[in-house]
Amino acid sequence: MLSLKMKNEDFFSVVNTNLGGTFNISQLVVKKMMRAKTGSIINISSVIGITGNAGQVNYAASKAGIIAMTKSYAKEYGKKNVRFNAIAPGFIETDMTNELPDSLKENILANVALNRFGQPEEVANVAYFLGSDESSFVNGQTIVVDGMMI
Repeated sequence: MLSLKMKNEDFFSVVNTNLGGTFNISQLVVKKMMRAKTGSIINISSVIGITGNAGQVNYAASKAGIIAMTKSYAKEYGKKNVRFNAIAPGFIETDMTNELPDSLKENILANVALNRFGQPEEVANVAYFLGSDESSFVNGQTIVVDGMMI
């Protein structure tokens, strides 16, 4: 829905769910991780939070906010050995993307260098890496998993 037609409740419903939910969960778990002197929080953003998208002002703002929140948390809690990173998926093959009309799928794929939708496992692999000790010096980063949207 274009922003001029968007009602306040439509905007804030998405922002409160995506950004507020990320804030609330982070607040709960970071305390326990600080006590343990270790932890890795992986927030899920979206490539739309980086690029924006017509008709998705609320979604784009919420996902961009998650990226900024991730960086801020990383600076606040890094000294306590608690890392915060984000993943920004592009179009991933899910039940939701499977329901898109074929013409829209073709338009999307025309703008993805790898010419395919990503698989959920490809996002999970990045999350696994970010949660592992192999990424122990990665903090405050956003990893884009989008097949290079062009």
